[in-house]
Amino acid sequence: MTRVQHWFINILRWFDSDAGSDHIDTTSRSFNLIRVIPFVALHLACLAAFFTGVSGFAIGFAVVFFLVRMFAITGFYHRYFAHKTFKTSRPAQFLFGLLGASAAQRGPLWWAAHHRHHHQHSDREEDLHSPHHGGFWWSHVGWFTCDAGFVTDERRIRDWMKFPELRFINRFDSMVPAACAVAIYCLGEALAAYAPSLGTNGLQLLVWGFFISTVVLFHATVSINSLSHVWGRRRFETQDDSRNNFWLALITLGEGWHNNHHRWPQSVRQGFRWYEIDVTWYGLWLLSRLGIIWDLNPIPEHIREETRQLDAMRRKTS
Repeated sequence: MTRVQHWFINILRWFDSDAGSDHIDTTSRSFNLIRVIPFVALHLACLAAFFTGVSGFAIGFAVVFFLVRMFAITGFYHRYFAHKTFKTSRPAQFLFGLLGASAAQRGPLWWAAHHRHHHQHSDREEDLHSPHHGGFWWSHVGWFTCDAGFVTDERRIRDWMKFPELRFINRFDSMVPAACAVAIYCLGEALAAYAPSLGTNGLQLLVWGFFISTVVLFHATVSINSLSHVWGRRRFETQDDSRNNFWLALITLGEGWHNNHHRWPQSVRQGFRWYEIDVTWYGLWLLSRLGIIWDLNPIPEHIREETRQLDAMRRKTS
């Protein structure tokens, strides 16, 4: 394949994840410049905030959009699509799949496939984003820039491949954040015309409500890759180096209780003790009360007892 063909296929993959799948080395961990241009552009677009200024409404919108999409990633991309820790209806899984895709973290099937691979090979050489095999920056963003990080291993998500709507989101995942960006710009222009007292406009709301919110959301999410396997406390002696971290749990709505999660990934709840704040769990509990989701997998009693015993031993030795 010529260099021009390589460039052309990678540009097509910005819009269609399946483009050129027969011509790309999906095992390569080499940096792919064309592949990551949109990712770099997303970060550079944040600099436009120096020209658009800021308003209270724009910041508030950015925070709310961050929290809603983080919940879609943690609650559904992770705890539902990757681990199936609860059940929901087909329309609900589609809507939350769309909401998760708006975070510009690829499609739900891609996300679930990579995360299942991570659990199988956690912190071993096969683990694509382990900080113990490549360092901090590789585990944080480097793995995302290579062809091995782009491919969706359909063998790992056969349970979801039967849903054509999920396959569509996964294939054309970039359409969702693009549509959100257009909608947010239009909202800002409408507010500038009909509610000028809010002090915002289309470009300002686009920059703060989409670009900055999305970039912060991305780095908060991948901090679980780069930091939760090196920074924090290990309650359980798992076969990897996963750790619990209170601060990461706060910014990721509960994902920072990572050592808990690697001890028992089947649980819908990752904060194993009452004081381990797990906002995603609280949100999922509320959705269950509303009848939107059901059959939530609890923390089994033997894991609760193990947790209590280990905490008691730690208190005695501290």
